[in-house]
Amino acid sequence: MLQYEELKQRLTAREEELKDLAQAIGYKELEKQLAVLQEKASDPNFWNNLEASQKNQQESGKIKAKLDAYDQLKTLYDDTVTLIELADEEEDESAYPEALADCEKFENELDSQKLTTLLTGEYDSSNAILTFHAGAGGTEAQDWAQMLYRMYTRWTERHDFRYKILDYLDGDEAGLKSASILIEGENAFGFLKSEAGVHRLVRISPFDSSGRRHTSFASVEVIPELPDDNTVEINESDIKMDVFRASGAGGQHVNKTSSAVRLTHIPTGIVVSCQNERSQHQNREMCMKMLTAKLIEIKERAHLDNINDIKGDQKEIGWGSQIRSYVFMPYTMAKDHRTGYEMGNITAVMDGDIDGFINAYLKAASLGTLGQVE
Repeated sequence: MLQYEELKQRLTAREEELKDLAQAIGYKELEKQLAVLQEKASDPNFWNNLEASQKNQQESGKIKAKLDAYDQLKTLYDDTVTLIELADEEEDESAYPEALADCEKFENELDSQKLTTLLTGEYDSSNAILTFHAGAGGTEAQDWAQMLYRMYTRWTERHDFRYKILDYLDGDEAGLKSASILIEGENAFGFLKSEAGVHRLVRISPFDSSGRRHTSFASVEVIPELPDDNTVEINESDIKMDVFRASGAGGQHVNKTSSAVRLTHIPTGIVVSCQNERSQHQNREMCMKMLTAKLIEIKERAHLDNINDIKGDQKEIGWGSQIRSYVFMPYTMAKDHRTGYEMGNITAVMDGDIDGFINAYLKAASLGTLGQVE
């Protein structure tokens, strides 16, 4: 039957990509690494060194997840080809919707796994820390910052990741002035690093009684959560520490004592704060992690030799610096100015459907075609 022949041709046309994916992820090498780790785990003295054994188990889990994901994709391909061939042979038209759905599922999963091979940065597999800042404009900008906050937490839930509020400062009337969240999940930083920058909103403001159109800005900072052994030398004399009472969304589940911590790195002007943890010590520890990650990120971006040469990013949250625009009026569209990728369903975007933007960025970055597209 023609419909089955066309579907099989569509599927088998991507068989080479499936084989290439196995090479790209280093399937055979991963199998060898897993065998070595499992052999170590079978040693009777394996749990004598708790730190080493836990590291072994974590590494084994990551490798096994990669292998399982590919195995499931290969099985889906084989099963779908078999289903198409059997249905075609028996001229069973009722099986076509299932075969088509499996074919589309295979294509989507193949594209998704291919994208993960582009995440080759040192920290791409790490958790991500997102920090939101409202731009100038008062309540309108603060409401926009909270809308972005919601968009990324919805994206987190879509991917079965977890997020934890580190810091949250309410807006004067609505929204938020600033907030930081930790997003935990495999490759969280690798995917979300594309979201760092200024985001622009155009809409009829619900806070304007005259119903005028407003343009608002908010920025998103994205840094990786660094492992404990990844340190950079920071002089204590360069740090100013302030303590205050937790408040806002992050403070609803923490102690109401002065346990929240704000650190200012005097040479660069970088400010980080955390109020989610139970004690002042824990909050300071998380602040130091955030500060270290920001300093390393800026140092690597600027190719500086000395941490003292770093200057904080002073880019204004306003016109000319946006990476993406979200238009609610007079039409609906979200457009990325670096890749040209756009999406007309603004409601879906604000509900966390931003994979298209992320994927377009990763592809463009791998090809070296990122730019400022008007």
